Amino acid sequence: MHELQKPVTTLPGVGPTRAGLLAKLGVHTVGDLMELFPRDYVRRDTGVAIGDLIPDQVAAVVGTIESCQEKRTQRGRRLEATLSDGMASMVCVWFRWGRWITDKLEVGARVWVSGKVTVFRGVVQMMHPEVEVIGDSGRDKPDDFWSGRDVLPLYPLTEGITQKWLRRLVIEAFAAHHADVTENLPAQLIKLYGFTQRGAAMQKQHFPVTGTDIAQVRQRFAYEELFYHQLMLARCHHLRTEARAGMSLPVQRKFTTWLKQRLPFSLTAAQKRVIREIVADMESTAQMNRLLQGDVGSGKTIVTLFAMLIAVENGCQAALMAPTEVLAEQHFRSISRLLADQPDVRIALLKGGKSRDKTALKEAIAAGEVDIVVGTHALIQKGVVFQRLAFVAVDEQHRFGVKQRSQLADNESRPDILHLSATPIPRSLALTLWGDLDISVLDELPPGRKPIKTVWKAADRIGEVYNAVWSELQKGRQAYMVCPLVEQSEKQDLLDAETLYERLQKGPFKRYKCALLHGRMHSDEKDRVMQAFQRGEIHLLVATTVIEVGIDVANATVMVIEHAERFGLSQMHQLRGRVGRGAEESWCYLVAHPPLGEEARIRLQTMVSSTDGFVIAEKDLELRGPGNFFGTQQSGLPAFRHANIVQDHQLLKAARADALKLVEHDADMQQPDHAPVRNHYFPTYAERERLFRQ
Repeated sequence: MHELQKPVTTLPGVGPTRAGLLAKLGVHTVGDLMELFPRDYVRRDTGVAIGDLIPDQVAAVVGTIESCQEKRTQRGRRLEATLSDGMASMVCVWFRWGRWITDKLEVGARVWVSGKVTVFRGVVQMMHPEVEVIGDSGRDKPDDFWSGRDVLPLYPLTEGITQKWLRRLVIEAFAAHHADVTENLPAQLIKLYGFTQRGAAMQKQHFPVTGTDIAQVRQRFAYEELFYHQLMLARCHHLRTEARAGMSLPVQRKFTTWLKQRLPFSLTAAQKRVIREIVADMESTAQMNRLLQGDVGSGKTIVTLFAMLIAVENGCQAALMAPTEVLAEQHFRSISRLLADQPDVRIALLKGGKSRDKTALKEAIAAGEVDIVVGTHALIQKGVVFQRLAFVAVDEQHRFGVKQRSQLADNESRPDILHLSATPIPRSLALTLWGDLDISVLDELPPGRKPIKTVWKAADRIGEVYNAVWSELQKGRQAYMVCPLVEQSEKQDLLDAETLYERLQKGPFKRYKCALLHGRMHSDEKDRVMQAFQRGEIHLLVATTVIEVGIDVANATVMVIEHAERFGLSQMHQLRGRVGRGAEESWCYLVAHPPLGEEARIRLQTMVSSTDGFVIAEKDLELRGPGNFFGTQQSGLPAFRHANIVQDHQLLKAARADALKLVEHDADMQQPDHAPVRNHYFPTYAERERLFRQ
């Protein structure tokens, strides 16, 4: 067993109880402990004086405890400690506390505190600040090792473990095993970026002398994380394109030429470029694995249909999988309309549930009597067998799980895969999530499309919004009104779709036909409402975000988003994309209800100032972070401990370029210079390759 793989119980003072506590922090081995890097640092050389603190900002100061006492108020108990730096004083306040706080607050103790600064009745305060003893008094007196150091590490903790004990344990681990730390980056990359060797860098991460040390080693470990993640993706791409053969599907110019001649419009330059990229993939014997990004209305459906017809021209089948029945039906109707005069291409819609017709359809698919199958996840259910599946498009692919997306790709015929996304994805996030995919972008809207005018209105000016909607309805147009909730909630004071529908139908819009649409309705009922809206029989559709994707009604020219402050940028942009699909001028009204936080104001202003989905996506990623970019935690997103893909996007680009170059020249890492990579234990990398080879 490698020394760093030994259990943490081999270190002095770690028995079964403390080993269990360390396990809560992800520490099981000596190596785990040595890579449990500090979450923050106490800087003794802080130059911030209490008198210079600015309200509403997070700050850290060092001072001496002058007093500490428990007080009773009308709202209950609170603990107050007065901290002085010799020139000014402040009060630290806790409403919940225990010995982990009071043990550090002895009068005379020199401490570091960090938190948000407030002012109450002229007194500077910090509510529930972090506190750490750094002076030479108090029970948590530092060891001799830390005396004279300006920077102390602050580790993540769990109940039963103190900073003092964990610091001592880390020192013990490095004293015994610092020589066992091996390098995991090739020498040429270390030289290129001027990185410190890994063993020395780890020690600087735990025991920095200056703040400059912290920044330099963080850069090294952030690069290391990004490099190995990109190396994993580059290896997967190499295996897919070099080692995993698909079918060669040359363009036969039969159905594809027919479609091009029948289109009532010309393809954009972006569509032509992307079709050429897809054709090159499909003519190759390597299995295509491409992500097609395009803003709402950029023409992804036409591009996808061309790819499907290439498969059909070659005597094969094609499939399009959508995350919802509404979106699947929308695609089916759109493709059926485009192929209405082409009897030689057979198309079918496969949905969930059981029926006699569905059984017959599955038999037809298995017999090769259906050329193009559009459906939901029903396409990957047991009993659905294709005769010769050659092409698969997965729409809004981030809504499917990793396993769901891969099931069609793993068909024995090795079909070409095109992942579609109408949610513009920032390049840094795309490279992190789907770096093993080739990426195509539709960055051009069809000619004649007018930009949607976006207006932000306060809730008390809703009458102006209703007047604008009324004006459009009088012209024979249609409108959407979207609410965040289906029905009233005791937990959230938000306008709901059911209440708004009743209010509008009986009030300002009683002359017009209104309808309600939300996700709790039965699928047949939703279909009836949507079809009636598409036929123009419904003038005003009150809905939840169920209409976010897959709704294409050219006559709809107004989108009203109630409680817009509650929606993410990408979601608002998707909703806005439901209008502006025809030749008429379209409007999007963002109705915001006070009070508005600073982030909400930034989101609303961004929507007003830009209609570019990629600009909006970059801002959304910046505001919400990568984990919540799609509205829910993205399961495929790696949890980086050191790297931040928003702040470190340049580092990500460099790591990707280095990984691609390495795999291109030495895919199996057999060259002597690449031994550090080959020998480095990286579970995610190994597991991904094992699963891929199956």
